[in-house]
Amino acid sequence: MSSIPMEEARSARVALEGKWKVLILLAAAILLAMGLWFSASAVVPTLSERWNLDDSGRAWLTVSVQIGFVAGSVISALLNLADRVRARHLITISALLAALSTALIAGFVNSLIPALALRFLTGLCMVGVYPVAMKLIATWTRSDRGLGIGMLTGAIAVGSAFPHLLVVFGGIQNWRLVLFLAAGFAALGGIIVYIFIHEGPYRTPTAPFNWKYAAEIYRGKELRLANLGYLGHMWELFAMWAWVGVFLSASFQYSGVEPVWASLVTFAVIAAGGLGSVLAGVLADRLGRTAITIASLLISGACAVLVGFLFGANPALLTALCLVWGFAVVADSAQFSAAVSELCQKEYIGTALTIQTSLGFLLTVVTIRLIPSLVNRIGWQWAFALLAIGPVIGIWAMYRLRQSPAAVKMAGGNK
Repeated sequence: MSSIPMEEARSARVALEGKWKVLILLAAAILLAMGLWFSASAVVPTLSERWNLDDSGRAWLTVSVQIGFVAGSVISALLNLADRVRARHLITISALLAALSTALIAGFVNSLIPALALRFLTGLCMVGVYPVAMKLIATWTRSDRGLGIGMLTGAIAVGSAFPHLLVVFGGIQNWRLVLFLAAGFAALGGIIVYIFIHEGPYRTPTAPFNWKYAAEIYRGKELRLANLGYLGHMWELFAMWAWVGVFLSASFQYSGVEPVWASLVTFAVIAAGGLGSVLAGVLADRLGRTAITIASLLISGACAVLVGFLFGANPALLTALCLVWGFAVVADSAQFSAAVSELCQKEYIGTALTIQTSLGFLLTVVTIRLIPSLVNRIGWQWAFALLAIGPVIGIWAMYRLRQSPAAVKMAGGNK
């Protein structure tokens, strides 16, 4: 009888062989695919001149992606797609379709309205990439799930920053090249997933169709608190990512610095979140999800308040503060997702994560659109300070979750 546990342990080790190869390749593929998200935002200064865009038009280039993502998330959650379709197939098809919609902008579009329609489709397709990849990570991880999803979120941060780097090497004015490259890399990411990625040994059986689960999932207090913390985080994150490049460009111009440096620093600031996500994942698995999310929210919220005071000031000092902000602003993101995956019904992890992200991205529509209006009214010196409201709410929610008895379900008992 004693040999049975040993055989089970041996079987588990065999099943987990190649785990880190799969996780690293998945992170690399998602990094390539996520460049689509901010591909248009990265070339906003050029498009503003070519298409004569006002503040509203510039904001909608990013907001349309968020709205498309939310619409796709609702459809996916109601149909339980992330739990009923093979993750590898769903990610590949979604990445290829999103790449196609971006390539169509680069190849044929010369005005705002058709660009917005295709950006909406890009967001719609990305629903099959980001949340599904998190669900796939959960099939490979248990005690190290914070690190696993942290690696994925880090890849998303670097991928979101990637178009700003393409701007540097592709030329500020060559916006079509930037979008073509982003589309090509995303297609490559989808192909990598199809060839190399498969689900791990902790895969749950295919869930039965249950459209009501999308609503039932948040009846528990702990899930509501975890998602409220996530919403506080998202209130700040995408508005910062969408507008920090414009903020840096305006500040550097005021200081007499060449525009190309703003793109390079923007890439570094957003990409810094990659390191923050991985480090936070390691610490959260050991110290607890609530402890790390509270610390991250505190740092990023403080940066949101302080950064405006350095507008037009010493570029090196401003860059240093923005790098800290970029490091912290996304470091906690994976831990909210990991918490939901540990607190929800296991066979519906994909649906739970899809709903979580849809709520968060719906909220980002407000803040992304709000920032340029605030800049016009109160200037860059104060516009970002409003984003600190989110971290304050998030800290409260995660503190309450930390006090809940159900918090022991997270991170192997580490709150």
